[in-house]
This record gives sequence, structure tokens and C-alpha cells, in this order.
Amino acid sequence: MIVKHLDDVIGTAADVDAEGWNSRRLIYKDAGVGYSVNDTIIKPGTEHEFEYRNHFETVYCIEGEGEITDLATGVTHAIRPGTLYCLNRHDRHVLRANKGSHMRMVCVFNPPLTGREVHDQTGAYALAD
Repeated sequence: MIVKHLDDVIGTAADVDAEGWNSRRLIYKDAGVGYSVNDTIIKPGTEHEFEYRNHFETVYCIEGEGEITDLATGVTHAIRPGTLYCLNRHDRHVLRANKGSHMRMVCVFNPPLTGREVHDQTGAYALAD
């Protein structure tokens, strides 16, 4: 059994802070469970274009508000606490947090992240060996 608290991750190598977002990696590849779980903050007023070509991601919003735009269709969906979205087709998308506050998201990746990834120039994470 693995038991962690967010406090166990903050300030460690598993606390990845980047421009516009901060991802606290709670469960990653070395846990051996086939997925990873992050507690991610999208910083206020930021906009990010992502395309997880190598991973599927499901995201559940627990704080804040913003929106996600599917770049293939142009459709924009509001995000608020209780909203879940699943990038089941490696969907290229733009994620925006409202200017007034951050968005806090629980993110599940398959295959699992190693824990130190940052987005490449295409908005993707590399596939771990």
C-alpha cells in the first residue's frame, strides 16, 4: 500500500514548478501501478497549448475556473470544480485559467509519468523507456 500526503511532495523533486503551472507528482511510474497521479495548479490568467501524443490524460477540477478548447473542433468547454475531461484521442487543446484564481486539477496519466517530465516544444511529454 502506498500512502502519501501532498505535504510529503511539496518542495521535493516530485514538485515540478514551471512557467504557468505547478505539478505535484503523487504517484508515478516507479509505483508500478500502470498510471500516474498529479495534483496540478494552473496559474491564474495563463494559457497553455498541449497535446499528449504519448499519453492519455483524465483531469478532474477541484478548485478554480477556466476553460478548455479542443483545437480539432474549435469547441470550448467551461471548467469549474466538478468538471472532468478525458483526452482519449490525444486531443490537442488549449487550457486557460481565469485571471482571478488558479485552477487545481487532479490529473491521471497512462502510461504513467516518471515524475520529472516537462512539456516539449509540441506540448507533449516524452514517452519513458
